Amino acid sequence: MHGRHTAFGTVGDKSLGKSGNFFHLHMVSDSTGETLMTVARAATVQYEDVQAIEHVYPLVRSQKQLDRVVGEIESAPGIVLYTLVDPDVAARLERVCLDLAVPCVNVLEPVFKIFQSYLNVAWTGRIGGQHALDADYFGRIDALNYTMLHDDGQVPGDLNEADVVLVGISRTSKTPTCIYLANRGIKAANIPMVPDIPLPPQLDEVTHPLVVGLVASAERIQQVRQNRVLALNAASYQNESYTDRRQIAHEVSSTRRLCAEKGWPLIDVTRRSIEETAAEIMALLRDHRAEEM
Repeated sequence: MHGRHTAFGTVGDKSLGKSGNFFHLHMVSDSTGETLMTVARAATVQYEDVQAIEHVYPLVRSQKQLDRVVGEIESAPGIVLYTLVDPDVAARLERVCLDLAVPCVNVLEPVFKIFQSYLNVAWTGRIGGQHALDADYFGRIDALNYTMLHDDGQVPGDLNEADVVLVGISRTSKTPTCIYLANRGIKAANIPMVPDIPLPPQLDEVTHPLVVGLVASAERIQQVRQNRVLALNAASYQNESYTDRRQIAHEVSSTRRLCAEKGWPLIDVTRRSIEETAAEIMALLRDHRAEEM
């Protein structure tokens, strides 16, 4: 078991030194630590000019594994968040934090209490139960395999097997959005809209999937495309229209017009994160499935 150290919201130690307004955040988990990181980052971003130096300790399931954690908390005191099922391991961590006068919180305890009170059943104390190799897990793997196989317009012949098909011009975050959806068990394909290249005819024949168009402002797409060209070191990039603002504006207009003609919902991703875009798509998908029933 090894702790992972990151400076969330910063770029290296230099930026921390400039602000000086940082704190140590220890996250101790008997599973992967993903729950703790999600909660901690959701809380941290609510405080301006405050940056957390993260210490992540996954798979802490014994007193011996806790020894290293205790040593690091003693050498760098700070807020301690944990999800530990073993009561003895959790109790020792609580005692250490009390002795050091640092805050220590079991982030799931209030949730467990509410569930137990409402459901009137005892909790099982399963470690990492959310990562069980059950039907949902293998469903997510199947969705991810489908999504990777159908990225960027590949294998259009079986688009009707998708749950969602995303349509949009280059740099509208189609691929990362599809991958996020696949991790939620949703089979997602994406079709690029390229000037002077027709969309695959199979797209007009689909009956099962929800088709969603993605757009962004011309300024945003131009910026992302220019960065893309620079990242690829494409100094001799011949297709100048790829980063031409007027051409991009025309592509955006074409996307909007096509979605209006087809009756496809359209999402502007200019100021949206991947997670926010995916959340709206999942809401649209629920409505779409309800209409199919």
